[in-house]
Amino acid sequence: MPGTPFAVVHLDVPPVTSGLAVGSLIAGITSILVSILVICVGAVGGGANGAWAAGAFAALGGLTGAGAVVTGLLGLRQIRRPAPPPGVRFTGRGLAIAGVSCGGTGLLLCLVGVGLALLLAVT
Repeated sequence: MPGTPFAVVHLDVPPVTSGLAVGSLIAGITSILVSILVICVGAVGGGANGAWAAGAFAALGGLTGAGAVVTGLLGLRQIRRPAPPPGVRFTGRGLAIAGVSCGGTGLLLCLVGVGLALLLAVT
């Protein structure tokens, strides 16, 4: 190949979708679904048992939401990192951003669900 030192050929490696970005989106969607379950259990559960059940599901939703945010940020970092020509380039910036936003929304909805369950348990 002309223009390369010592006639070395650099093979073109196609970009790869970041696994961290895909995992972040899956965890974020799971967090939102579990958060909706927290809100439903907290609103319908009634009494202290409903608050306990909502709290148990909120722990699961909070962990998946936090995991989605962390893996999404790591995915964005992986995508931004420049790779030399023979290295693998990563794509999926939109997936990572969607995962971070879904994870944050899931965390917020979990807090709303636990607050609703506690409010209804007190009254």
